[in-house]
Amino acid sequence: MVPAATPDVATAAARLRALLGDRLHEPGDAGYATTTRLWNGAVRHTPALVAHCRDADEVAGAVRVAARCHLPVSVRSGGHDWAGRALRDGGLALDLTGLDDVRVDSDAATVTVGGGATGARLLAAARPYDLVVPTGVVDAVGMAGLTLAGGYGPLCGRFGLALDNLLGAEVVLADGRRVTADARHDAELYWALRGGGGNLGIVTELRFRAHRLPAVLAGMIMFALAEAPRVLRGYRALLAEAPDELTVMTGFLPGPAGEPVVFVCPFYSGPDLAAGAPWLDRLRALGTPLVDQINPMPYADALRLFDGGMVDGNHYLLRTRWLPALTDGAADALVDAARRVSSPFSALAVHHFHGAATRVRTADTAFGLRADHLLTEIIAVWPPGERDDPHRRWAERASTALAPHALPGGYPNLLAPEETDRVRLAYGPNWARLRRAKHRYDPRDLLDAVPTLPPSVRPE
Repeated sequence: MVPAATPDVATAAARLRALLGDRLHEPGDAGYATTTRLWNGAVRHTPALVAHCRDADEVAGAVRVAARCHLPVSVRSGGHDWAGRALRDGGLALDLTGLDDVRVDSDAATVTVGGGATGARLLAAARPYDLVVPTGVVDAVGMAGLTLAGGYGPLCGRFGLALDNLLGAEVVLADGRRVTADARHDAELYWALRGGGGNLGIVTELRFRAHRLPAVLAGMIMFALAEAPRVLRGYRALLAEAPDELTVMTGFLPGPAGEPVVFVCPFYSGPDLAAGAPWLDRLRALGTPLVDQINPMPYADALRLFDGGMVDGNHYLLRTRWLPALTDGAADALVDAARRVSSPFSALAVHHFHGAATRVRTADTAFGLRADHLLTEIIAVWPPGERDDPHRRWAERASTALAPHALPGGYPNLLAPEETDRVRLAYGPNWARLRRAKHRYDPRDLLDAVPTLPPSVRPE
């Protein structure tokens, strides 16, 4: 382990002020308050400095200053990381939200985005060409943070994870060098970036494979909580037969009467949308729908189904489990958690991993789980001013109840910073190689401010 040196904030501030002018923010100024306000209002981290960068050269310059002045570095892109990894107490936060350009090459079917671009910005630029890139289910999330650790989403079955569509990236390393990582240039870094998280470098640009998809057949079907056991068992049966073109979420959302409702949210992405209709009829038949809103629509419009469900500024705490299948025991645990929910704003989500995402060899990317599975999100939500204890207990109880039915590890983007053992298990056979990559690309732990990798990955 490299001994930690004392951070020299004053020198760093002077040098960064010369580089960035009034785009360097310190505690107390208006720019600082704005750029340290994340989606999760519970985060109260206070970096010593915030550098609002406009291009990769500025990012590289800021990283070199941080390295010389012994300031740990964190990165803000979309600002949706629930645990607040974008902000490191006492460190330098690089705000990349200004790097949000999008370039579409319709002939090559590629989309290139800046390190601060969101899914919404990418899809808006690609829409005139009927092109899409796999995203998460919330389009306000930054594409860099989503992609580097995985990128579950509604197109997983047909096109794989977001990271499976990453063709290359421009990266600023911890020593300030700018490099290209793709299949022909620094293939080891390219391998590690696809699933290894944000600990290996600052990604200033990402180039994605795009897919022609004029529309999807998608929407939301909701049922009363009393029907949840039947709905979840029917959902399990349907997934066993679902084609690549059909990816279906389920879970529990706040209901209009204060009681959660169970939902299924299908995305059918086949070339003939009419071929998806029988599958959606099967979903409707799982119970008596309270809401049945399924329509053909552009993919970007379908992502708006979840708009408004997770409000900026509320307090959030997430727990997660990987389930090999929705067994009766796992389904019962989810239903029990919904019945015991501690807040009318909280939710449970189950993401469907199958199809194209399973046909990537585990060794081909750093992402550690390629078998069919379900990703569960336990999302505790409460307004500012409320005590967090009841909501934390609810989330922990739900996670503990699912544990006997779960696989080791979990999705690194959703694991808590203290869950270091589960992060290691998440990478499975890729762990040792990822640890070597960390040693190679960031031997001084400058980027340990983004703890996707636990402390045991640090060079010794």
